[in-house]
Amino acid sequence: MRRVAFLVLVAAAAVGGCGADPKPPPDPAPVKLSITAPGDSTTVKDDSVELTGTVQPARAAVEVLGHAAAVTGGSFSAQVPLKEGTNVIDVSATMPGRSAAFAALRVNYDPRVTIPDLTHVVDDDAAARMTKLGLDPQLDAVGGLFDEFRSGARRVCESDPPAGTTVDPGSKVTLKTAKRC
Repeated sequence: MRRVAFLVLVAAAAVGGCGADPKPPPDPAPVKLSITAPGDSTTVKDDSVELTGTVQPARAAVEVLGHAAAVTGGSFSAQVPLKEGTNVIDVSATMPGRSAAFAALRVNYDPRVTIPDLTHVVDDDAAARMTKLGLDPQLDAVGGLFDEFRSGARRVCESDPPAGTTVDPGSKVTLKTAKRC
C-alpha cells in the first residue's frame, strides 16, 4: 500500500511540474486575403471580369462566389461572370487550423456606350471608330450640291444622337458629314 501511495505522489509531482501551469502554444496567425483587381465599385463594359489577389499562407484555399480559385505561389485569379447592373463578389480564404479571411467587392457591369465627339474626323475613320465601340454608324452627307465640288475628304459635322449621349451597344448613330461644316 505504501508503494502505491508513493507512486501516486511521484505521478502528481511529475504532472504538476514545478508548480507552474504550462502555457498553451499561441494560435497560428489568421489567413490574410487581399484583392488586387478589380477595384471596389469599378464599372466595366464586359460581361465578365478577372478577379486577382494574394493570400497568405501561400497554400491557403480561395473561393470566389463559392467556386475554387486557382492559387499559385500565394496569388490567385478567377474569371467572374457578371449580370447587368451591380454585382457583389464574395471571396473567402481558408486553411485548416487558422481563422478564415473574407472580402467582398462590388463591380458594376454597364454595357452602354458613350458616343464620342468625332467632329472634324474623316467620315470613314469616324465610322470605323463607332463600329469598334459596338455601334452601328450611318453616314449622312449633308453638305448639299456644291459640297461635291469642294476638295478634301468628308468630315463629321455632328452626330445624332449627339456626342456625350449614352446608348446601348448596337445602337444606330447617324454621322452627318460634309467637306465643310
